[in-house]
Amino acid sequence: MNRIDRISAILIQLQSRRVVKAADIAERFNISLRTVYRDVKTPEEAGIPLIGEAGVGYSIMDGYRLPPVMFTKEEATAFLTAEKFVEKLTDASTTANYKSAMYKVRAILKTTEKDLLESMDD
Repeated sequence: MNRIDRISAILIQLQSRRVVKAADIAERFNISLRTVYRDVKTPEEAGIPLIGEAGVGYSIMDGYRLPPVMFTKEEATAFLTAEKFVEKLTDASTTANYKSAMYKVRAILKTTEKDLLESMDD
């Protein structure tokens, strides 16, 4: 994984949890702690309000949100596959909740990914 993709993934990870330890980031991406410190410094320098506390971990300042995530074609395909499993293997309530979530996911997909999902769904 190249550095910019890793930094983006770190920011997504920080948005998904209250606090993320540097060791967890290092393990996830198979990088050294020193590389984690450098990678986290980059978005801080770009103005993203990150909070880092020694021995605790990193977090994004409460109330700050990054723009919606863009999914790759492969990720969008995985969502469609999961949707088919949910339809076949779960109850009506879970299926309805999953479909509701999928509408939100599809709303932020690029047109080419939307078209791909529609053609695969047919």
